[in-house]
Amino acid sequence: MTDGAPTVLFRDVEVEGRRADVAVRGGTVADVAPSLRPGPTDEVVEGRGGALLPGLHDHHIHLAALAAAMASVDVGPPSVVTAEQFADALAAADRRLPPGEWIRAVGYHESVAGPLDRRVLDHLVRDRPVRVQDRTGVRWTLNTAALERVGAHAAPHPGVARDADGYPTGVVDRADDWLGRAIGGGFPDLTAVGRRLAELGVTGVTDCTPYGDPTGPGALAEAVATGQLPQAVHLTGGVELADLPAPAPLEAGPVKVVLDEHDLGDLDAVVGAFASAHAAGRPVAVHVVTATTLAVALAAWDVAGTLPGDRVEHGSVITPAAAARVAALGVTVVTQPAFVAERGDRYVRDVDPDDVPHLYRCASLQRLGVPVAGSSDAPYTDPDPWRAVQAAVDRQTRDGHVLGPDERLAPDRALALFTGHPDDPGRRPRRVVAGAPADLCLLHRPLRGAAGVPTAADVRATYRSGTPI
Repeated sequence: MTDGAPTVLFRDVEVEGRRADVAVRGGTVADVAPSLRPGPTDEVVEGRGGALLPGLHDHHIHLAALAAAMASVDVGPPSVVTAEQFADALAAADRRLPPGEWIRAVGYHESVAGPLDRRVLDHLVRDRPVRVQDRTGVRWTLNTAALERVGAHAAPHPGVARDADGYPTGVVDRADDWLGRAIGGGFPDLTAVGRRLAELGVTGVTDCTPYGDPTGPGALAEAVATGQLPQAVHLTGGVELADLPAPAPLEAGPVKVVLDEHDLGDLDAVVGAFASAHAAGRPVAVHVVTATTLAVALAAWDVAGTLPGDRVEHGSVITPAAAARVAALGVTVVTQPAFVAERGDRYVRDVDPDDVPHLYRCASLQRLGVPVAGSSDAPYTDPDPWRAVQAAVDRQTRDGHVLGPDERLAPDRALALFTGHPDDPGRRPRRVVAGAPADLCLLHRPLRGAAGVPTAADVRATYRSGTPI
């Protein structure tokens, strides 16, 4: 994005705690000094003391799923917490949509109205296809009209649950690729996603969708190339794509390996996945959300060895013993502090009390020398990185519980979770210095000397390669 990028002088901005002027030339920071004179064609931006930061990078997000979720019905806590509210949300969508159009609902949790199947959904909406995703993103539940629309009865996919007579129950697990093809409609438009991320000061993301064929990455590359998404995108993709280069203008990231406690397979298969990625010169990003799956990942690394850039994704529960092994292996943890804020009260009620202090750890891992990076995992939490920064600072749930007080970070360290290099997250944060890419976030106020962590409302402008997005 450097071609035709304007020359910009940011006058009187805060950079690393000091007031300065910052000159941008050709998409790169050219100079940072107490006072700079603008050139005859420079655009001058009056900073008025607002902080100028490196643009934030979300190190684990699902762009297509986020676009779909933004156009979906929210049926989970805290927006929907009772069976009556769930029924009302689906009924409102049924009234609003044209005949025959799908209702796509997301964020469901069994605490709202219990386990779902096709009969439960048929009772609420019978005459149009309905699919409801649980808050983990793993499970969809379809009503009868939806099952018939996608031909689930004859579908060979193992994720389609069936009753004793062989008829689909409506529950479909880990079948997004099949379900997407059966529904049709193509790759979602990412314009609204790009706009929202820009409003939040985000200039880059790592898409951690485990694509198994080139179709999704190709569509994502087109969305970036055509300007739907103005952010830089690093792509993971599944092991099946490890040997393929990322389609331009995407950058290749680590290879996504999903470990599911309910379908782990054998250790040799996990070791083989790690080895395939490493043989292609790419690190692995390993999805682990339980102590068991983390143990399998660690065992696989013991056999396959590590590659610089190998990552634990989520690390939802990391016991002290596991943390020591993570540190010894030198792998990075990419975590989501916002889960503590958004779901912490439910964790207090539902998670084994022995595990609660080890949820989404930050500070203790850093003390062990583990690189820790931040992400949203949107759409499974809010894409707002500032909420995650606040959660990393206070570790506070909606009801005021503090989960893991020893995991709290100072504000500057919490912000650094989102300013790391996308190829080396969790280590040295990027800086606004001469020679750095002009991917920048300008705030209305200074970072230093102001009470509280900045919020999305503090973002005044976002620049990619010196161009406002």
